[in-house]
Amino acid sequence: MTPVNSTGSSTIGLACAGGVVEGAIYEVGALRALDEALEGVSLYDVDVYVGVSSGALMSGLLANGVSTRELSQAVVAESHDTTLNLDPEALFRPALREYAGRLRRLPGTLFSSLRHYLFNPGDLSFLGLLASFGSVVPTGLFDNSPLERFLAEALSANGRTNDFRQLDSRLYTVTMDLDSADITVFGKPGHEDVPISRAVQASTALPGLYTPVEIDGRHYIDGVARRTVHASVALDAGADLLFCINPIVPMNVQLEEHAHRLLGARRNGAEAGLADRGLPSVLSQTFRAIVDSRKQTGFKKYKHTHPDADLILIEPECDDASLFFSNIFSFRNRHNVCEHAYQATRQHLRDRAPDLRPVLERHGLSLRLDLLEDDTRTLYDTALPDCSGQGRSDDASMATVLHETQESLDRLDVLLDRLCVREAST
Repeated sequence: MTPVNSTGSSTIGLACAGGVVEGAIYEVGALRALDEALEGVSLYDVDVYVGVSSGALMSGLLANGVSTRELSQAVVAESHDTTLNLDPEALFRPALREYAGRLRRLPGTLFSSLRHYLFNPGDLSFLGLLASFGSVVPTGLFDNSPLERFLAEALSANGRTNDFRQLDSRLYTVTMDLDSADITVFGKPGHEDVPISRAVQASTALPGLYTPVEIDGRHYIDGVARRTVHASVALDAGADLLFCINPIVPMNVQLEEHAHRLLGARRNGAEAGLADRGLPSVLSQTFRAIVDSRKQTGFKKYKHTHPDADLILIEPECDDASLFFSNIFSFRNRHNVCEHAYQATRQHLRDRAPDLRPVLERHGLSLRLDLLEDDTRTLYDTALPDCSGQGRSDDASMATVLHETQESLDRLDVLLDRLCVREAST
């Protein structure tokens, strides 16, 4: 189905990159800030969506009409639609089946290795012995099938769909074929019969963290293994204006504003540099640096391959430690990181308003500067409930109702526009 252009002339796209759970939480806050600041389009009703890794989850929900307001509530388990509330701990279930399968290989591998070294004693070495047992090492620590079940249920409720072909907008979910290293884009012809939930599961299978996902006899992993945002997928699909949300940036703890914190930490014998925080932080920084380098190369290339398209990139600053060091298992931290991303994106849009204004105007859009300059706006109406269990105030509840009512009216306007266009075409 060919989508109705959001502005009537330009094809608007949204590309969401990855970043595991932390990236998804950042994206929710950033998407909400961008959505309410844009005049002329809603992010749950653009023409083309591209998602990779956790961004595939975001784009799959947005393409199904889930608003950014609903996403911001779901990330802290406060959505009135309970099918959208996902517990992050469900995403870290040990891959017990994978462990068992690898253990079954152990006797055969042990026998084969002993026989080899018995007849070739000169080959015996510690590293060689470790290498011979590589096939018994699990391909991932966790199983992300709970994510697939969550999304399948969410997309089966309230008029949503788990079928790429039934969407009004075009949705593309990017993965990498493990055996060929080729990019596979679910949602494109030939790959559109796979359920959206299954494609998202494959796209979020970050190597080492999650086991590869088998679909039709092929194994797929996180598409970030090849590129970061995969903006070219949306540009090749005809996007004239593409909003790109990228949570993956390397952390620079050596900047001047962090110098006093590092010095104080070292004096007190606490963790200071990333190396002090151990292997996870070192691997995270390395991964982020590699991904960021490829992203920069890709965006430079797009200026030549798609010179008429406009790209607007939103990502954290390299000195923003709130995302890098967040604990997403904490309810309060999820709340705070999401709120922080919301405010940081609002500040980013304010700072770039003079440059963004002419770009947006070319596509019939504009920025709500009155909202961006309102320092009293927050993503969440109140702070978290205290230990006494008291909820939000009546005023905050009324504000939430008004927000949701406005979004429902916006959806109704979009639906009526579509009906009018279809009736006119017939």
